[in-house]
Amino acid sequence: MKLLVTGGCGFIGSEYVRRRVTRNPGDLIVNLDALTYAGNLENVASVASAPNYIFVHGDIADANVVNRLFEEYRFDAVVNFAAESHVDRSIENPQVFLRTNILGTQTLLHAALNHGTSRFVQVSTDEVYGSLGPEGAFTEETPLSPRSPYSASKAAADHLVMAYHHTYGLPVCITRCSNNYGPYQFPEKMLPLMTINALKDAPLPVYGDGMQRREWLHVSDHCAAIDLVLEGGRPGEVYNVGGVNERPNLEVIRALLKQLGKPETLIRHVKDRPGHDRRYALDASKIRKELGWEPAISFDDGLRATVQWYVDNRDWWEKIVSGEYRTYYERMYGNR
Repeated sequence: MKLLVTGGCGFIGSEYVRRRVTRNPGDLIVNLDALTYAGNLENVASVASAPNYIFVHGDIADANVVNRLFEEYRFDAVVNFAAESHVDRSIENPQVFLRTNILGTQTLLHAALNHGTSRFVQVSTDEVYGSLGPEGAFTEETPLSPRSPYSASKAAADHLVMAYHHTYGLPVCITRCSNNYGPYQFPEKMLPLMTINALKDAPLPVYGDGMQRREWLHVSDHCAAIDLVLEGGRPGEVYNVGGVNERPNLEVIRALLKQLGKPETLIRHVKDRPGHDRRYALDASKIRKELGWEPAISFDDGLRATVQWYVDNRDWWEKIVSGEYRTYYERMYGNR
């Protein structure tokens, strides 16, 4: 298979690239990434020299770059991870999210259509469904009701993906996941941010009362689900990928503090962000029934391993905090 992975230097995308390059040596994996602030070539350094891996520095919203790649490689499939994804940043600067998440997705879709690509997987989020009440869970049939510029841009992209299926017959699938966690997650996200602050004995900022409830999904379980959808998902279908371990944010933060031997007095409750969804939960019975997916990592085990990874890989996150990681591309590739 000739596979285009977009956003493959980000947190989830890099996990998928490492997995696919290693487990599928007969595939050609082309990683297209714009290396914005959250893209880090060190995340894929372990496979950078693999014979079935190619990195391309480029923007999914740049039609010239995208079309050139499709013409050169004639991709059999696309998995689109590339997205601006931080809610707080979307509140401050929505335009960037609209360009990448909507126009970038449309550029990829049109190139895939024009070049006869046989599979397109759009990696989306449970946030497109909006906020959930105290009971129940989102199904794939739940109407989309995004409440932030980020989730609105992802919902719009999902609609475009389905429009290309229904209008042009492009064979697409969409996955919608719950909160991911694991190694290599950019430090602005909750788990790495809280872990790093705790390691530095700095305050841990918690929005509101901290009782926003989320499901947690280890990134490796998420990528296993994406592989199943890529290889066996029905065209035109959406698949929820949920961790089935719903917890309040404050409970998660207290658990990581306990593991690190740090006091709960480091917690600082701060003003809640605008439009903060109170609860998400996904019904993932469809992907279980159709594709046989089950999460392999319990949240307790995954949290312990993830916190320990940040303890053991201080050099990785210190380069990000200092900004040094931004020079890695120049060191590795010069001006190419």
